Amino acid sequence: MREGLIPTVLGTVVTASSAAFLGSRYKMAATGVLGFGLAHIVLGAIDLFEHR
Repeated sequence: MREGLIPTVLGTVVTASSAAFLGSRYKMAATGVLGFGLAHIVLGAIDLFEHR
């Protein structure tokens, strides 16, 4: 399995699930989790491109 694939997929799932909560009363928490998911996507993508 390629290095960086798991954090990228995990980040995608976390970002998608937190985007669903942006309209709820937990908007601040959803925004924080959204940033956490986006950070996983970026760092996982860096690993994917770095270890080609």
